[in-house]
Amino acid sequence: MVVILHADIEEDSPELYETMAVLSALPGVHLMKHVVEGEVRTLTELYLLGDTSRLDATEIEALPGVDRAIRISESYRILGRHDDSPRAVGFTYNGVRFGQDNLNIFAGLCAVDNREHVAATMAALRENGLDCTRMGAYKPRTNPYSFQGHGASCLPYVFDLAGRYDIRVIAMEITHESQIGEIDSALEASGAPTGVMLQIGTRNTQNFELLKAVGRQSNYPVLFKRGFGITLGESLNAAEYLASEGNARVVFCLRGIKSATAAPHRNLVDFGHIPVVKRLTRMPVCVDPSHSVGVRSTGPDGIEDILHATAQGIIAGANMVLIDFHPNPATALVDGPQALRLNELAHFVEDVRLVREAYERRTALAKHYKDQRQDPPWVSLKI
Repeated sequence: MVVILHADIEEDSPELYETMAVLSALPGVHLMKHVVEGEVRTLTELYLLGDTSRLDATEIEALPGVDRAIRISESYRILGRHDDSPRAVGFTYNGVRFGQDNLNIFAGLCAVDNREHVAATMAALRENGLDCTRMGAYKPRTNPYSFQGHGASCLPYVFDLAGRYDIRVIAMEITHESQIGEIDSALEASGAPTGVMLQIGTRNTQNFELLKAVGRQSNYPVLFKRGFGITLGESLNAAEYLASEGNARVVFCLRGIKSATAAPHRNLVDFGHIPVVKRLTRMPVCVDPSHSVGVRSTGPDGIEDILHATAQGIIAGANMVLIDFHPNPATALVDGPQALRLNELAHFVEDVRLVREAYERRTALAKHYKDQRQDPPWVSLKI
């Protein structure tokens, strides 16, 4: 059961303390509190996990400060929609809004190689009006002898440069719980000039102990990548591990799935699942065209495959794009063949703008016809 409080309830209000005390005393029920920061207002939700079948929703709604109680039975108890549209969708972090109705671009280095390339990338982002990036410090690799990332040693200059170029959020993959502490320390030492979105890579989608650890921390939101060899439902349940531990600020990322039929691309593009994820959950949806396509190839229309894949995601309603850029892809230490060049960033941003505009026009068109449409009188008849 989800208990939603009135929007004007303060964190230290007597009403909140009284209601939480009553709910905490319920037998066989575990209480969790989650604060959802929206653009206009902040909502507090209380999750009652366990055997809630005997609870009376009317009695709970009578408690101080309670707006409504929603009984849920489906999977994705916290991240799911549960046919209740008034529940808050998305979150705001470090001044950047992440929702199912907007779009953010995270362009940058799949793996940090040196300070000069980080500076050049962030300067290009700022020049093109972008305030988010990806910077890989920790890189899980298939081959044990491949470059694994510079780790904590590169964090000080990455965070320092982010502050200089006013980069608000950095998506950064982690592979072990200890790396959260390294990010904490580096951010504190640098004066916290930026924010970090912890990324769970596709290889760790079902690393449940890591998911629990990331879910227990509340400093950073999470970019959660779909597992490349499991079903969508299995990946959504894995994302729920994060929320069940307390962190529901999750963006779900589609990055292609393993398939022999994907060739010549690296993975089979799965961006058709964007509306499915948005329909089933309250998570914003990200697409990663770089790891889906995996190669730089250009069609006879003059448009690169990676840009086509990006457009497929955006036209289906993606809310975030995670994309590899590099000053010199030929020297990149990780995934150079799929990285776009910095001098292509302006083209990429303009192409994204065009496709996003087309998506917004499509949604307006759908709303127009939905408003105009009236069901014929026989639809409601039971046969």
